[in-house]
Amino acid sequence: MSEYDATCALFYSISSTQPGLAGINLGKFLIKRVIELVKKDMPQINTFATLSPIPGFMKWLLAKLASQSKLAEAANSDSTCSSEEPAASAFRENVLTVEEEKELLEAARDSMSGRNGMEVMLNLLTSPNHEWSESDQISVILKRILMRLCARYLLQEKKRGKALDPVANFHLQNGAMVERLNWMADKTEKGLSQSGGIMVNYIYRLNDIEENAHSYLSSGRINAALDLQRLVERT
Repeated sequence: MSEYDATCALFYSISSTQPGLAGINLGKFLIKRVIELVKKDMPQINTFATLSPIPGFMKWLLAKLASQSKLAEAANSDSTCSSEEPAASAFRENVLTVEEEKELLEAARDSMSGRNGMEVMLNLLTSPNHEWSESDQISVILKRILMRLCARYLLQEKKRGKALDPVANFHLQNGAMVERLNWMADKTEKGLSQSGGIMVNYIYRLNDIEENAHSYLSSGRINAALDLQRLVERT
């Protein structure tokens, strides 16, 4: 395909690498400037996409697994001593579905211990050198779980009404929508530690940028592709 037949342009990443630029929002300026330059040379392009990191996902997930695993054990312990519903149950949530927990416990029974599925998953994700990523059997199961939970993290987890993830918040307030998750798009140490290797595409469609930005800034509404919305519905 000729570059003059292209209708979409892809940004890999935008970041402030110099310490003196910390806190200065250059990203918004750079995105708008690049769009202007690309449109000048190739006016037929009307969709711009990014391949972006998800820096807060694993930190959020590991904290969630640790806290919910402890609550699950406390609830089980209390239930053996009392017929009343344990007080801790009010704060409990099912991070894993019943099917996910069953599959994970079965796949990891010879390699990782844990009192419940959440503890097993926590131990796997914090294993030295990300050993879980080298096991085809465990990776297949964790892929389904991590992709679902990552969609939840990006679309539902918020702080003061805005996306908890800083990169997501940046793109959403500039008018992007969350388009697609990419499994093992970043297999570096940093990528596996931050997001389990997952990266995300944010899409800037020129006709929708202003409306997307307004709805996000005014009400916290996050526009996302239907496939991602369906993943979240399974949560």
